[in-house]
Amino acid sequence: MTYVIVEPCIGEKNSSCVDVCPVSCIYEAEEMYYINPDECIECGACEPECPVNAIFHDSAVPDEGKSYTEKNRELSGL
Repeated sequence: MTYVIVEPCIGEKNSSCVDVCPVSCIYEAEEMYYINPDECIECGACEPECPVNAIFHDSAVPDEGKSYTEKNRELSGL
């Protein structure tokens, strides 16, 4: 289990989530930030910091954002 960044981050790329992550598992890609699922410790610090509500625990990702779980993995090179 991990946290996932979904579509509302595209184009927004607000780094407030990066600033609060205690393990530095949030990285910047061309269009959006993503969370490396192998590094995430599920602390949840990032979720309330996102101004566009783009971060969800993978068990709570809305149906329309499900593809972003795999996208975060791909961007992580996993």
